[in-house]
Amino acid sequence: MKIAVTTPQGNVGRHLTRMLIRAGVRPMLLTRHPENVPAALAAHVDLVATDSREPGQVVSATVGVNAIYWVDPPAESPDPMADYRRATESVVAAVEANRIGRVVFQSSVGAEKRLGAGEIDGLAETEVALDGCRADVMYLRCGYFFTNLLFEAESVKTGLLQTVQPVDAPMSWVAPRDIAEVAALSLLNHEWSGRRVQAVHGPEDLTWTEVAEILADELGREVRVERIADEQMREQYLQAGMPPATADAVLGMSTGLREGFVPEQERSIITTTQTQLRVWIRENLMPLL
Repeated sequence: MKIAVTTPQGNVGRHLTRMLIRAGVRPMLLTRHPENVPAALAAHVDLVATDSREPGQVVSATVGVNAIYWVDPPAESPDPMADYRRATESVVAAVEANRIGRVVFQSSVGAEKRLGAGEIDGLAETEVALDGCRADVMYLRCGYFFTNLLFEAESVKTGLLQTVQPVDAPMSWVAPRDIAEVAALSLLNHEWSGRRVQAVHGPEDLTWTEVAEILADELGREVRVERIADEQMREQYLQAGMPPATADAVLGMSTGLREGFVPEQERSIITTTQTQLRVWIRENLMPLL
């Protein structure tokens, strides 16, 4: 079985690649920068220089591929939705041209809304497009990544986190490694077929208040959280250099899911994974502080 992995150096991909290797698979890594793959890893994979937003490149790279782990790469242009549409064109073209039989797509909680969730709308468009393909497709509806806290490292140092979400509203938080584990098992498992949605909710739902308390407990100093206005957050994004459309898309991921949103799949033994936030903080965030 020939398995292709996109964004193999990303938060999920770097774990997934190693899991597949340990399972005895020699995965094909599609990456714009194969030179950045460590030599020790490169010896166990097939590297193909590929831009996931270039359909022709993706089609050429995936000839003979049986299964693919697809990630829409983060938006880079002033028009984020156009970036997502280009990535969608790429995966659909590859699946159809090369008759790829199985796709595991890294989507997000909120994609089930289909519209009104900011940048997540781009993932929803990919889901809809893949629904029209003849391949067996699994949509991993992932919760809020622990790794998003890495972008908040300076805020954690100052002891003040800011969010536009209600600070006591619970939501799913998940470690990227747990997503990789679900992805690896799904790629290697031949017992499922058709269209399947698989939520990856992490070990427990957490509020921002609880996250701040866990951070304070692990770091041994005060960390608190405050809710700020949408416009204030948008202005912070703009000051950080985001184009206006990107700022709106990123903000929309929070505002679009805060009013009465309930994930399509509830928390259960099927959607719950193991890694606790405080363990991730010790291993990944504290060394940076």
